Amino acid sequence: MNHPDKYVAKRYDTPNRSKAFTDIVYRSETDETKAAIWSNLDSVQRSLDPPAPELVPLVGEMHGHSNLSDGEPDIDTYFSNIRDLAKLDFAVLTDHDHGGVDKPTLWAGSPSKWDLIRQKTVEYRVEGKFSTLLGYERDSYPFYNNLVLYFRDDDAEMVRGTRDGEITADELRDLFAREDVIACPHDTYSFTSNADFLAMPPELLTPFIEIISRGDSAEYMGNPVEADYACCEGGYWQDALRRGAKMGVIGGSDDHNAMNGRVIEWWPYPQKYPGVTGVWATENSPEAIFEALKAKRTYAFMMGSSDGDMRGRMEIDFRINGHYMGETISRPDNCDLYIYYNVKADVPIKRVTLVKNCRNYISLNCCSEIILDYKQENSTDCYYIRVELADGRFGWTSPIWVEEKSKEL
Repeated sequence: MNHPDKYVAKRYDTPNRSKAFTDIVYRSETDETKAAIWSNLDSVQRSLDPPAPELVPLVGEMHGHSNLSDGEPDIDTYFSNIRDLAKLDFAVLTDHDHGGVDKPTLWAGSPSKWDLIRQKTVEYRVEGKFSTLLGYERDSYPFYNNLVLYFRDDDAEMVRGTRDGEITADELRDLFAREDVIACPHDTYSFTSNADFLAMPPELLTPFIEIISRGDSAEYMGNPVEADYACCEGGYWQDALRRGAKMGVIGGSDDHNAMNGRVIEWWPYPQKYPGVTGVWATENSPEAIFEALKAKRTYAFMMGSSDGDMRGRMEIDFRINGHYMGETISRPDNCDLYIYYNVKADVPIKRVTLVKNCRNYISLNCCSEIILDYKQENSTDCYYIRVELADGRFGWTSPIWVEEKSKEL
């Protein structure tokens, strides 16, 4: 890819037009076998791949309910099901702060439900194998009817403001400024519990969105995994990204029926598949998972059956010039971006789409590829990967944001 006119002719490119690749194709004489030639061509194409990730992919449940609010299972069943039946790597219990209609709030009494949640969150950890984080779901009208909070510390206090069930703009700014809390809304596109990303000030847009629950995707209005029939403009991920939000993705089933992380075979598509979160972390520990979340090294997908080698999981490695999903980088002086993805799943991959600035940019049917991108379109360009599997399941990565190269000398 060193032709002097490549920037005039193209916006994007493929590794098979490098000088080394072309020279092999155009050799008129060689003693190599046909198999050796094709092997050399493959080596040239793969020479641009980044090294294997130094991080490990972990999969967990970020959103679910127990009978401490409006769910069916008790708290022990909730955690043990996720750990021992769904066999996920980490989990968060996110019961409603109001505790369920006609039931005590999470903070009422001594000991309170919140005291029990903090106790059980620690109790169900298995070092190096199963991590838990503290969390709950907070009504936060008028900005976010459903706002899930995740805490770094096991002894964290609940976030209460001027009025329970509501939040002010200043209280929301204070919340976002905290290093020990991560906020993520869900059902933002549903008319009955929406968040209007097109109306609120940019600084009040959350760092994450729940892109997939059990059967609903918040990517854009009219997406193929949209099962909610009361949708509204402004509540979708792409609505926020178009406004410049640095918003990553989380997946959570929002399960109330003790089936977290598991396929409900008798339910229709897409509701049968639960949403889960993938993180690239240094290790399986609460501290490392929280750090990965803070860095937005996350992807989300629709979980499949736990049978088989992949246990219903997807593994999505998405990097640009070696940088992981969630990062903001500067375009290099030569303008070339080396966009890499590698997807592993338990069923065949139907399509992998590179989404640039909220539009489908390049769509391929291979599990791993390098894409070269030459053109900066905005002061900050936003890239993410969407994966579609043969069985109708989808996955999404958090974006990588690429700023235009500095004009300073």
